[in-house]
Amino acid sequence: MLRRIYARYFRGFGAAVIAVAALVTAANAGPARAAEPQPALQAQYVGGSAATP
Repeated sequence: MLRRIYARYFRGFGAAVIAVAALVTAANAGPARAAEPQPALQAQYVGGSAATP
């Protein structure tokens, strides 16, 4: 019986270690890079609020 309990906790601990390793790997991978770098589009602010003349 003790062996069955040990196996259950061992599987759970192993799954947790794999999950943490996957999350750390994904966090360190970073975003994908574009094939060709393009300049960033800049939005221009036009106008003001309705209260100003």
